[in-house]
Amino acid sequence: MVFSGGQDSTTCLYWAKNKFERVVALSFLYGQKHQQEVEYAAAIARKAGVEFHVKDVSFIGKLGQNALTDSSMAMDQEKPADNVPNTFVPGRNLFFLSIAAVFARELGIRHLVTGVSQTDFSGYPDCRDSFIKSLNVTLNLALDDEFVIHTPLMWIDKAATWALADQLGVLDIIRHETITCYNGIPGDGCGHCPACKLRREGYEKYLAEKSNQK
Repeated sequence: MVFSGGQDSTTCLYWAKNKFERVVALSFLYGQKHQQEVEYAAAIARKAGVEFHVKDVSFIGKLGQNALTDSSMAMDQEKPADNVPNTFVPGRNLFFLSIAAVFARELGIRHLVTGVSQTDFSGYPDCRDSFIKSLNVTLNLALDDEFVIHTPLMWIDKAATWALADQLGVLDIIRHETITCYNGIPGDGCGHCPACKLRREGYEKYLAEKSNQK
């Protein structure tokens, strides 16, 4: 499980626990400004009873400029019309999943899980289904193995992600113990960065849908 301790990856962590006998969570230090997310990830992994590892790949944050690793950059509040947001870390999911595959292979694991979503992907190209499918083929060829990359959230929005967390019995954990905020504030976060706005809008939509079903 490629695990950041955020809403999406934590939901997927518990999805994986429900699906597989053994789950190993892997977090990364990639030069992010708010490295406490790894501490939150470790705490959630302990609570979930899954093995937890961290890899230092801080070179990723130095390969290009982005607002998540460069404190001098002002964060884009909306997706630019003609470009990806400056919160996009080039190569992040490419490196994360590639490293996860090599690590998993050493552990005898062939299933990789990631929380990317094309429905609510903020314009990040490495969250698209076409990228995941392509990388899955590449990893199998590169390592001469048969990996399967699982993306439980690929075709659902944030409201449905909250619904899945509720179905898994971990909505309160997701709500209060994860860290999704680009400004490094846990739980409901700062409330105004793009990640927080997407998370809050999804939560409110889910509660409205749940209320209408009663």
